[in-house]
Amino acid sequence: MVPFLTRGPSGDGRDAPPGIPLARLLGRAAEGGIHLKDIGQKGFGQTSRLFPRLRHFETPGLDPVLGRIGSLEVRLATTPKEIKRAQRLRYRVFYEEMAAIPTGMALLKRRDADEYDAVCDHLLVIDHDAKEQTPFRKPKPRVVGTYRLLRQEQADRHFGFYTAGEYDLGPVLEANAGKRLLELGRSCVLKPYRTKRTVELLWHGIWTYVLHHRIDAMLGCASLEGTDPDRLALPLSFLHHFARAPEGWRARALPGRHVAMDRLSREAIDPKAALHALPPLIKGYLRVGATFGDGAVVDYQFGTTDVFVVLPVEAIAKRYIGHFGAEAGRHAA
Repeated sequence: MVPFLTRGPSGDGRDAPPGIPLARLLGRAAEGGIHLKDIGQKGFGQTSRLFPRLRHFETPGLDPVLGRIGSLEVRLATTPKEIKRAQRLRYRVFYEEMAAIPTGMALLKRRDADEYDAVCDHLLVIDHDAKEQTPFRKPKPRVVGTYRLLRQEQADRHFGFYTAGEYDLGPVLEANAGKRLLELGRSCVLKPYRTKRTVELLWHGIWTYVLHHRIDAMLGCASLEGTDPDRLALPLSFLHHFARAPEGWRARALPGRHVAMDRLSREAIDPKAALHALPPLIKGYLRVGATFGDGAVVDYQFGTTDVFVVLPVEAIAKRYIGHFGAEAGRHAA
């Protein structure tokens, strides 16, 4: 597992996000063999019959620059070009480093992009001391980390939550009607920046965003490297027995994709060894207070086994709220 990374569900290489009918998105376009991810990359940042205009990137009352630590800055993307830079970083980590299988257009554009990018907010970590060199263009500070944020009102207005491609969110949404949910996904950090400082800045940005939008809970998927659940029996069983979400928050993997997580009995688990086997991001989620869903999902396209993660704001450990500040003032810009 690449440290500090959660991709969010991609499905299993199918042409449309699982659970979203092609006809709903494209009408007859699907009959032409067009891949949704290809469309996302061809249409994003330019006029497109699918995306004639992108959503407004400004968030009233929230400065795009959310915090700083030294040369690092966490901010919200405010232009299509900035989102393309996040997509290039995702491609570099997911496809070049993790060896995920790209579509033809992803390979050509060298960007990880889909239709959700146009309706999400994008959190960026930028290093002002490092420059990205682009031919014939002025060097820009390097984008070294990213998170994709999808608020429930945006999900309801467009394609639903991306996580619904792997997990049945219906019971969770019904049990928590009236609460404001935020999906986290497509997160990655450039290899030299996988440090406590970078991750802390990302979480500072998320916490600032959560406070501004009065979010009640965060959800999404996190990934363990590998597609053989038996080889992941220890970490999966640990999450099932020791970090299972309460019933009202416990999304279950979709039928046909559900992989049992309780591969070992509770008594057979060495908690210390299990924690050591978990990816750093999932360990971080555990420390903050996150819990996990029912069943894992194998994603063969990305070579991962995914688990559902949920973190109600009221469940966040008080020491972390104290660390970042009740008003997100610790690393404020």
